[in-house]
Amino acid sequence: MDPHADDRGAGAAERSHRRRTQLLARAIAAYSPSPGEDFRCPYLSGQQARHLTLLPEPLGPGVYHALMDLNFRRLGPVFYRPQCQACDACRMIRVPVAAFRPSRAQRRCYRRNRDVSVETARPRPSQEKHALYRRYLSSRHDGQMDGSPVEFRGFLYESEVATIELTYRAEDRLLAVTLVDVEPLALSAVYCYFDPAQAWRSPGVFNVLWLIEECRRRGAPYLYLGYYVRDSPKMSYKATYRPHEILGADGRWVRSR
Repeated sequence: MDPHADDRGAGAAERSHRRRTQLLARAIAAYSPSPGEDFRCPYLSGQQARHLTLLPEPLGPGVYHALMDLNFRRLGPVFYRPQCQACDACRMIRVPVAAFRPSRAQRRCYRRNRDVSVETARPRPSQEKHALYRRYLSSRHDGQMDGSPVEFRGFLYESEVATIELTYRAEDRLLAVTLVDVEPLALSAVYCYFDPAQAWRSPGVFNVLWLIEECRRRGAPYLYLGYYVRDSPKMSYKATYRPHEILGADGRWVRSR
């Protein structure tokens, strides 16, 4: 058996991904879609934001990964990229799984949640999950999301890509739920909501650590964490997973030290 076969296969997959990303970039540039209306930026005070949105078809395996490498993110069935007039601060961030090393605080978080069981399944909304989602929003968000059943299902449970749902339980009590998009070479964390009364567990941190391990189990080199905004306090936690890589405005990934 050739000991280098896996490496060659991984290299071919990476090259195919880069070609797909380049072709998509050219297609989007040729299509020249217009961004939508301005709205209040959820990350930077006093700023206005606007999105360029796409509904790509067909959407086979690897297409969304290519879109993420062009700074697009999924919201329900829609794919969007910030295209604001004042700044370009929203940049995709990802964790290179093979190089990741947890910090001391992250290792403590993992030990603190040793009693947590995790189930992976197809996404399925329920009354129990919706109640948890509403409690999470009331504790953690600024009122831009209303927690309605329509929002809950549309925001979290409508997807045009392969998506899985992880449910976290401790002593048979629902602790947290996360939605994750699955691509051949990456996982993308969509959204995690959890019980505010269990915040002492740092369930959000535990979720990212578990997803990094899930990437390793699946042989996916990267975990995408969505957008990182350097000057937004609510985004600062994403930079604590090291090393990480941030997508530059020139399309190149820049690794942290």
